[in-house]
Order: sequence, then structure tokens, then C-alpha cells
Amino acid sequence: MNSLPRNMPLATFDPHMKIWMCRYEKSAEPQLDADAEQWFREGLALTSFELWPDDRQFNKAAALWTKAAEKEHWKAMLNLASLYVDGKGVTRDTERAVQLVEEAMRKGVPKAFDLMGTYHINGTGVKQDATRAYAFWTLAAEMGNADAQAHLGAKLMAAYDDTKGTVWSNSVIGRKMLECSYAQENGNGASELGLRIALPEELERSLKVYHDGVKFGNEMSAIHMAVEFRGGLEPGGPRPDPDRAERYSAIADMLRLNPDLRLPNLDKVLPLPPAILPYWDGEKETLINGAKPVKATSLADIKPSPASLRQGRAHIPDGLVLPDEPQGGHLIQHLHTDATISGFWLAQLAKPYTPKQVAWNAAQVPMYYAQGESFTPPEDITKESGILRFHYLGTPVPKPPAARHVPDWRVPQGVLREIPVPSRDLRSSGLLTAPATGFWHGEVDPAHPLAKVFNQWTRQAYVEEGQPFPDPRDRGLDISPKDIQWQWLDQANQPLPSGRKDITIRNFSP
Repeated sequence: MNSLPRNMPLATFDPHMKIWMCRYEKSAEPQLDADAEQWFREGLALTSFELWPDDRQFNKAAALWTKAAEKEHWKAMLNLASLYVDGKGVTRDTERAVQLVEEAMRKGVPKAFDLMGTYHINGTGVKQDATRAYAFWTLAAEMGNADAQAHLGAKLMAAYDDTKGTVWSNSVIGRKMLECSYAQENGNGASELGLRIALPEELERSLKVYHDGVKFGNEMSAIHMAVEFRGGLEPGGPRPDPDRAERYSAIADMLRLNPDLRLPNLDKVLPLPPAILPYWDGEKETLINGAKPVKATSLADIKPSPASLRQGRAHIPDGLVLPDEPQGGHLIQHLHTDATISGFWLAQLAKPYTPKQVAWNAAQVPMYYAQGESFTPPEDITKESGILRFHYLGTPVPKPPAARHVPDWRVPQGVLREIPVPSRDLRSSGLLTAPATGFWHGEVDPAHPLAKVFNQWTRQAYVEEGQPFPDPRDRGLDISPKDIQWQWLDQANQPLPSGRKDITIRNFSP
């Protein structure tokens, strides 16, 4: 038993430590098997907070996570352990929960050491022991676990040592831990840091940290901001702003219902002062959907055919397309003759050899002619253009059903929105200002030492044209803006071609 990770030798927690180094847990997390990852995601969809409690299928999730755990998927191990602790979908078995956490500990997962600390403080499957709990949390924080950093950092930010040993005065190290947790976009870290930033000297940064905490999905950060803008948290705080307070309060309610939400584009619907608040229709869902991360996807089922947008002879009704092969076979006719069959015909210059002729042929679109109708010569055709022929392409047929679109696994969970692929491909270095207003997704080269930390699906920001892109150094990440490539994902608030409206947030007209 002494060789089990739960009983491993540990350095005693020292609340008055003088040295502590910030590390990031993403850098230590093992790679995941692709099949196991799919099973893990399916389990998440079955237990999503978007579902009513009675609709969550923990038994099916447990089966999927068991399969994934057998392939050493550490996230599935920890989720499955939580099911065994609560007895959801499985028979309650705290010993099995501890064993699963130990498996993840053997793989070097920082989160597993943090969870083992929680088991020791609560006596879950092990003997209750606060000393070992703090020792495990210290090790987890040193390994980079952001939750452990936030928890211990807050404990060390007291003005004095509590005689009961619950808080200590070591603000230098406590602040380092909170800053490290915040740099990893941990909601608890942001909330604890914002609360303990010295006021009034750092009031502006405190609001920024809380605001980021809301982006990270932290309910308490949203509550703090709602209270701040009601004018009730700190003397000398921001001027009372009931409209902002109402929005933060609404978001706090939604985060309470779904802690999995992440809101990287919060600035679109709720920017910090002095920015003017955009219009809001009062629906909580509108705020959340406008701030969620987005994923650009080809949604062919809601896009009309380009031919349906043409007028006159070139118009093809939406839902119809020309066949791959014309009915009855290929047919070519000369100018100044009558169409022998009704259908769409394409004008083409025979044997084009000049760049101008090649470009002209490429620009032509099919045109409808009824049987017996004379072909009309295009206005820009002259005798010098060359010999013109009309090629029969057939009559429109129903468009074949598009391949069923399978949404990203996060869409059914309600934490991601899919949008049509932008009509233009815009990219920009982080050193430049944004060339267009909208959502931007940032990434660094995979070879960058902090790529695993930075390249996340939530690494997005709503940036207005001419404004700078976010600087990771403001959050403590040692990444130069020049190393970041930002990709434009459109504004995601325009009416779609089908007429279905997406999230629309517009500015007040003064």
C-alpha cells in the first residue's frame, strides 16, 4: 500500500516559502488517443449542462468513459472517478475513484494530484488528512495545475497568519500563484486575483481581471462586476452603471446554469468602459450567444446556389442544378441558328488562344433558350473575337442532398456556435491592428514552446477595425504578438442567406 500514489512521500506544505516557479499544466498533459477522445466527447454530450438533469445519461457516459480510460485517456479517468464518488450512472465506489485518480497520477497529470488533495481534505476513499491535502495541492501547483494555484494563492494572500492554520500572510508568493493561474485562463484564479489586487492603485486592472474571469466562465467574477457597477463593492470604484450591472448579473445566472460556458468574445456584447454599450434585447441567451466562441463551417444547407441569385436567362431556381451530363448527350450549335431543344446553353469561343479570349470563356454562365428560339450574340462579341459556339448543358435537376453536416462536439453542449465560412480569408500578425471588425482566432506555430498553452479553441477575441489585437503578455504569457497569426471569422451577426438571423448586437444611435 505504501507504494500507491495516494501514499507517496510528500514535502510538507510551507506557507512561508520564499521561492516558487510558475509552470503551465498544458505543457505536462499527455497526448490523448483519438478514438478515446471521441468516446470522451460523446460522454460529455450525454451529461451536458444544456440538458435537463433528468435527461443526462450518466450510465451511458460511464460506459464510454470506461472504454476511453482503458486507452489511458486521463480526462475520462478523472470524469469517471467523479461519477464513482457521486454514484451517478454507476454504483458509488470511492475506492475505485481513488484508483482511477492514481492511474492519472502515474501518467504525470497535474489535475490528478490536485484531485487527490481534494480527496484527502474530504476523506473521500482515503483517510481524511488536511496536512497531506495541502501537500498534494502544493505539488499540483508546482506541476502547473491552475486550480491548485488559485486555491493556495488565495490562502497566502491574508494580512496575517490565522492561528487555526486556514490562511497565511505570504502575499509575494500568493500573488505569483494567482497570476500564474490567471495566465492559464482559470476562472477561479481570475476571481481571486481580482479580489486581492490592491485598490485603488490597481482598480483598472482589477476590473480587467474580473472581466477576463467572466470570459473564462467564472460566475463569481460576473457577480463581482455586477456589484462593482452598482457602486457597492469598493469606495472609489467605477461610476454606477446599472445597464452594465444588469448584463453582468444576467451572465452570472447563465454561468451558474452551465459552468462549461466560455465567453472569449464578451467584448462584443459587454465591453469595458469607456466603450459604449451595444444594444441588447434583454434576453440572457442573446448575451451568451454573442460572446461564445465560434467555429467557421461550410453550412451548404443554408447557402443558396450562386445560380439562383442570377437574373433573366441565367437564373436557375434554388434547389436545382444542371446535370453532370446533358440529357440526350452533348450538342453544339452555331450563332444565328435556333435552339433545337429547350434548356441551358453555354456560349464559348472556339479555340481561344489569347489571354483575353480565355478570360472571356471563363466568365460565361449558362443561359436558357427555349426550343426554336434564336441564340442572341453577346454584346461584347465582335468579328475579331473568334468563332462562337453554343454548347448544350441540359435542363436543371434537383440538387442532390448534401452530406449531413455533423456539428462540432461542443455545439450540442451549448458552448460553441457554428457560423458560415467567411466570404474572404483575412489574416493578420498580432503586431498589426485589426484590418476588419469581427471575431479573430489566434494561433502560434506548433513548434513554439508555449503552443500547447496558447493554441486553444477558445483563443478568440472580438476586435474592432483599427484596434490592436490582445497581447498575451498582459496575462503573463511570454509570447510576443509578432509570433501570433490571427484569422478573421467574420462578425457573426449578419442575416444568413436563408433569412435565418444570427446573433445581432448593434450600437445605439445617439
